Amino acid sequence: MSSFFITNAKVVTLQGVIEQGCVRIENGTIVFVGTQAEAPAADLATWQQDAVDAKGGWVIPGFIDVHVHGGYGADFMDSSKEVLDTITKFHLSQGTTTIHATTMTQSHDAIERVLAEVYEYMNQPMPYAQVHGVHMEGPFINPKYKGAQNPAYMIEARVDWLDAWNTKYPGVIKQISLAPERNGAIPAIEWARANGINVAAAHTDATYDEIETAVEAGLNQAVHTYNAMTPLTHRAPGTVGAVLSDDRIIAELIADGIHVHPAAMKVLVKCKNNNNLVVITDAMSAAGLGDGEYDLGGLPVIAKNGEARLKDGGSLAGSLLTMIQAFKNMVNMVGCSVPEAVLLTSYNAAKQLRIEDRTGSIGVGKQADILLLDADLNLQSIWVKGNQAKN
Repeated sequence: MSSFFITNAKVVTLQGVIEQGCVRIENGTIVFVGTQAEAPAADLATWQQDAVDAKGGWVIPGFIDVHVHGGYGADFMDSSKEVLDTITKFHLSQGTTTIHATTMTQSHDAIERVLAEVYEYMNQPMPYAQVHGVHMEGPFINPKYKGAQNPAYMIEARVDWLDAWNTKYPGVIKQISLAPERNGAIPAIEWARANGINVAAAHTDATYDEIETAVEAGLNQAVHTYNAMTPLTHRAPGTVGAVLSDDRIIAELIADGIHVHPAAMKVLVKCKNNNNLVVITDAMSAAGLGDGEYDLGGLPVIAKNGEARLKDGGSLAGSLLTMIQAFKNMVNMVGCSVPEAVLLTSYNAAKQLRIEDRTGSIGVGKQADILLLDADLNLQSIWVKGNQAKN
């Protein structure tokens, strides 16, 4: 349907929840948000023929996942149109309407292949979750906190690589995640921020002071907070201490209850006050599938009992999480309200990516990236740019 109503809903907006609310979509854009009593009289005549009855469920914006490696058997490092379609179709089915193709620590040529494929994909109509760009996780990280990244490809930051890629594939690189304590990192941070690219601390042995120096240079985010970074102690606050205490840093959180204990998730929510926290999946290719052996950026992974771990070392290797489950976890494990969880899974990411003028919230003039949930927060319908996703 190019034009339709969603009625009888709890509509979550930035201003609050509209009870008995309705949303009008025309040609992929939201043109009305309010109560049914406030709907334009001229629309009432068409109410019955083009209305979607929410039956008292929730209407919220589509999820935005800025850190995801794959899903349904596919990995962004193997990017092709088929791979990109597979991953974006799966994650759209789980409520993600905007996504970052996230790379692994790999060779120059392997990363460039991803950039080239994503650039081509972004410059044509995208049928599923919209790829907003590439999140480069590595290769400029610290082997001491390698996690599930391949140490053979970890190097010091190369501004010449970044500049060449940004020239060849303009607008594709949206986030660079690196270890800010390594040689070359500060110039890379400065270059990235001058080019409108977010920079996150990742897989890092940085001290508190080194993080603060990087923030002054432009670092504005932290990858999967608590994981693969120096921990907080009372005399050495480390990277975690800087992330928790510095409001200039947007914190990512893998909200699966496995990477971070729910109590530590609550601490992060309290410290970041909902405004500087972005929920991610960090999902790898096994997401959406069952137990078995998989691959993450060339490293063998075992998926079992809801966890993904490296086959040869046991380190966590991404997650099996989806954004709808992460959203539910923030409500059920952490105790966030539905509007608070919407900020963490949609609006805060949109704001960080500077696309909040068109997506990430329900409002007149916004792109119709919309989810309909039932009272138990189960997905009922998904629209991206006003087009309903087909199962």
